[in-house]
Amino acid sequence: MRDPLDRITRRRFLGTSATALGALAAPAVLAQTPAPGTGGQTTEMEATVSATVRHNISSFRSLQWQDYFANTRKGAILVDTTSRALHFWSEDQTIYKLYPTSVPLTPDLTRLGRTEVVRKVNGPSWRPTPDMKKRNPEWPDYIPPGPQNPLGTHALYLSWQYYRIHGTHDTRKIGRRSSNGCIGLYNEHIAELFGLAKVGTQVLLI
Repeated sequence: MRDPLDRITRRRFLGTSATALGALAAPAVLAQTPAPGTGGQTTEMEATVSATVRHNISSFRSLQWQDYFANTRKGAILVDTTSRALHFWSEDQTIYKLYPTSVPLTPDLTRLGRTEVVRKVNGPSWRPTPDMKKRNPEWPDYIPPGPQNPLGTHALYLSWQYYRIHGTHDTRKIGRRSSNGCIGLYNEHIAELFGLAKVGTQVLLI
């Protein structure tokens, strides 16, 4: 008998339920500066969806902010790279959101720890770093906002240089372990989170 989770669609999920189940999805966008010790810089760029990357069906569960933060001043974002989920709590704790995400490909590309939102951009543009351009000279020097931009419709820039929480125009990418550091969300989810998060919102990746 087919697993009923296979029938869950992205539209039914929409990331707003504290008891939501994970969505069926695909690789995320490649990301930015690698974790310490990985050597050199990388930057956000679309990945090729590979047949070797298996679909992911994650089971999400609600979490309590008290287990991860001392307070919710300016709001709090928890990214669980194991379950591939992002949790958000508003400062007054009246709003709790749970979204499926993309996560980095491998542990050595995964940067964990505490950071914060330092900038919010509606319609982000994209540029490779000099090191990335050396390794990938065929990559464009600039991609303006729009349907080809790897950062989707909105981006939350973190205090870690080149790391972002952002959207993606390719809806297949969410739910897979395929980025080089960034955390990707569906465009409708990052738009909602963009409206809720503030400059200074706490962020913890585990």
